[in-house]
Amino acid sequence: MTDDKPDQTPGQTPGQTPDPRPGNKPEPTASAQPEPKPAAQPEPAAQPEPGSKPVPTPMPKPKTPNLALRRLRTGFKPSRGQAIVALVLALVACMAVVQVRVNRADDGYQNARREDLIAILDGLGQNTRRLESEITDLEERKNSLSSSADKAQTAREQAEAQVRTLGILAGTLPAQGPGVRITLNDPQGKMTSSNLLDAIEELRDAGAEAIQINGAVRVVASTDFVDDAPGIAIDGKKVTSPYVVEAIGESHNLSGAANFPGGLVSEVTGPQVGGTAEVTELTNLQITALHAPEEHRYARPAASPTK
Repeated sequence: MTDDKPDQTPGQTPGQTPDPRPGNKPEPTASAQPEPKPAAQPEPAAQPEPGSKPVPTPMPKPKTPNLALRRLRTGFKPSRGQAIVALVLALVACMAVVQVRVNRADDGYQNARREDLIAILDGLGQNTRRLESEITDLEERKNSLSSSADKAQTAREQAEAQVRTLGILAGTLPAQGPGVRITLNDPQGKMTSSNLLDAIEELRDAGAEAIQINGAVRVVASTDFVDDAPGIAIDGKKVTSPYVVEAIGESHNLSGAANFPGGLVSEVTGPQVGGTAEVTELTNLQITALHAPEEHRYARPAASPTK
């Protein structure tokens, strides 16, 4: 049996066709490994020459921080809005903690016994009743003080009104209002203190509340009239004709009392005096003359009959 395989030349790789040309050597195959080169030897460091200064070795430059690292650091700087949000979140967290503690405190009543709960309710009921009683007492005191203040204010107002009224009647305060002005002329000097006193009484009977004569003398309950020719002395002050009598009251009534037949005007204009009289109604009459009160020598205030 014949072997069909071609003869292999020594040193020839199987599967390689031998070069028929004489003198050519077969090329190495791809599987042949190249010979390794010898490793380069480091050059020896230069030795400093004798007497020369050593050259310092330069320090390596610091590396530039990475751009991403710088952006990350910049992102950690909070803005104003972020700070506000953080503060709000912190407050919410605190409120949640407080609420949890309150809920835990309330949970203590859930595990309490029935007797303890009844005792707690009784104590709360007693405190409630006590507080309601205190509220009622305070409201009564408030109402009492308000009533007292109102009563005191009313009494004060009444006292002030009475002082004004008594001041006008006593002649210690000026007065104004509607009234009449009566001018009496006595050219012959025949008018006496009794004639003037009769005129004052008629005006008082007609409702005169304040009277003055010649703008200088205030007529009161204690006023005295004395003849002092020529003229009349009133409370020690001498007045002469014309006598001007001014009275505050209902002007129509005062004018009617003066003009009544047989009254003041008839007496002055009659043959006994022979003078003239003029009566003028006024809507606003000012009485400014004041009476100086004298201290009483004997009379003293008496206790009220009701006390």
